[in-house]
Amino acid sequence: MGPALAVWLALNLLGGTVAEETCGDPPAARSHSIPAPRLSPEEQLSPHMPESLRCDACRAIAFQIEEQLSRAEGKVGRKALKESDYVEVLERSCSQGWESYGVQELDGQKRLAGPGLPRQEPVSVMVSGGPWPDRLSKMCHGYVGEQGEVQIYESHRRGPAALRELLCQGDKGPCRGGKAGAPAPPKALQNEL
Repeated sequence: MGPALAVWLALNLLGGTVAEETCGDPPAARSHSIPAPRLSPEEQLSPHMPESLRCDACRAIAFQIEEQLSRAEGKVGRKALKESDYVEVLERSCSQGWESYGVQELDGQKRLAGPGLPRQEPVSVMVSGGPWPDRLSKMCHGYVGEQGEVQIYESHRRGPAALRELLCQGDKGPCRGGKAGAPAPPKALQNEL
């Protein structure tokens, strides 16, 4: 490699640009900067899912439960699963790794991103790992405990919309009220025990 090409390549790799382009030199590469979302202390450190992300988290959980139950039913010819089987599938759904989920900043708003969630932007930075997998697993187990395996499976049998309605909508659901896709308005802060 010629010395001029080596210098040009080094400058471009380090983010610099060559002051003059001469005939025959490759054009300077343009670089775009996409910042990672800035996370608040709550978003970084709390063991609980931040209120503003609970609707997205609920939808991700409903999607994963639906996928796991559908896959299990596919193995038995789309027949209804026995109670012991769907209880096992629900446990496995909630205990999975959840590493494919994280936070992106979209239109100035932080949103959970991953499989089954809308508004995925192809060119953005997603902060994954850290507390997000544990928060999703904890929420999933909470939904199964609160709603019960039988009710969750019956909703699944009625279709994905019924399962999302059961888990995410309603009086206590994190996606209640407002427009579709919008998180619920924030509740007044309460002391947690």
